[in-house]
Amino acid sequence: MRGDTFVRAVTDASFDLRLGECLALVGESGCGKSVLASALLGLLPGNAETAGSAHLGDTDLMTAGENVLARSVRGRRIGLVPQSPAAHLTPVRTVRSQLEETVRELTGPPRAEVRAAAERAAERAAFPADHLDRHPHELSGGLAQRAATALALIGDAPLLLADEPTTGLDRDLVERTVDELKRHTGDSRALLMITHDLAAAERIADRVAVMYAGRIVEIADAGDFFGARGPRHPYAGRLLDALPEREFTPIPGMPPELTALPDGCAFAARCTRATERCDRLPAFENSVACHHTLEVQRA
Repeated sequence: MRGDTFVRAVTDASFDLRLGECLALVGESGCGKSVLASALLGLLPGNAETAGSAHLGDTDLMTAGENVLARSVRGRRIGLVPQSPAAHLTPVRTVRSQLEETVRELTGPPRAEVRAAAERAAERAAFPADHLDRHPHELSGGLAQRAATALALIGDAPLLLADEPTTGLDRDLVERTVDELKRHTGDSRALLMITHDLAAAERIADRVAVMYAGRIVEIADAGDFFGARGPRHPYAGRLLDALPEREFTPIPGMPPELTALPDGCAFAARCTRATERCDRLPAFENSVACHHTLEVQRA
């Protein structure tokens, strides 16, 4: 709810995520990516409503109570790299103390090993050892991001949910960070990475899910999506065209307000392929929701 208005922030989102896999969820700001992440963790505001199911093993995250989510899901079964790390770090405690507390809570090593385990967690996230005794307000945005990543990796949760994990990082650190997140998956863990950074997604993703105006409009194998075949949804194609290393052509227009979504395709007003058929909402069939899927392979 926004005031007296009901906002459908995410609608009919459906996907699976296998162990050992990285799924990159991409799309413009405001399309619902972070809302979806918050729903999976039970972190939506009190006036939000959810429906459907999201199964993590034998736990349905949509119906699990706060006690279950707090005690057995967050940190233990789902590790979170938050979009705004400064808001998730305790401002009056050093990074070291927060890492050590998380180590004790999630892994329970002997007391003499806690300090070393915290330092190993920092090293995994490329957080500098000489900054461990600083408080969050003494860190740059990039360092705060790495501190949050270190905290998320400690429990070796079977699912890592990374919400814009490369915000504020230069390209070298982007690559190091996403490579570490990818290594986290191994054969027995999964990674859901929410990102605007398509280059980072291309580097580590196995599959790509594209979201627009609260709906997933395409799910594709990353090799096909970034390769010769290319995306099949016109919006996804325009996302790639906007990259500096490609055509560097911005998408014209703006996404619709979630409070005023059209009855048909939400992308139609910005799409050069739109016809009268687009006045009807396209079904999600064969992993794409479009009346006019892209048919021409990209070089």
